[in-house]
Amino acid sequence: MTEQVYAAEDAAAALARAQELSSTVREGAKWYVRYQVIYGCAAAVVVLAIGLLGHPYGVAIGVGFWGVVVAGLSVYSARQHVARRGFGRWHAGMIFAWALLYAAVLVPGTIWFQGAVAWWLPGALVVALPGLIGGYLEARR
Repeated sequence: MTEQVYAAEDAAAALARAQELSSTVREGAKWYVRYQVIYGCAAAVVVLAIGLLGHPYGVAIGVGFWGVVVAGLSVYSARQHVARRGFGRWHAGMIFAWALLYAAVLVPGTIWFQGAVAWWLPGALVVALPGLIGGYLEARR
């Protein structure tokens, strides 16, 4: 009988520890919400710079800004101690979706819609969506 009591106490302690760790991971992984929102907003700024500023300044400013943002986000993410389960797949999916949308806006935009606000403003919003939606979904977890 005492063995059953000890087993039940051990199980309860293990369950409490698992819940504590789950809470720690959930709290510690909130950094990725900020990461995705910054990524999405920066992507929109890059698209606007490339599309609306004159050549070669738009490309130079956009690519320069993007380099600084990606470097900053890389340092920020490397300093984080916690990532939730499935983080790698989720992040790769966000980057893949962004890359497809970025190309879908940039290629036709630079060929046919140079300087057209009616193309670049909605295009910037579309390119920002993977980061913004991803941040929203991550915050709801």
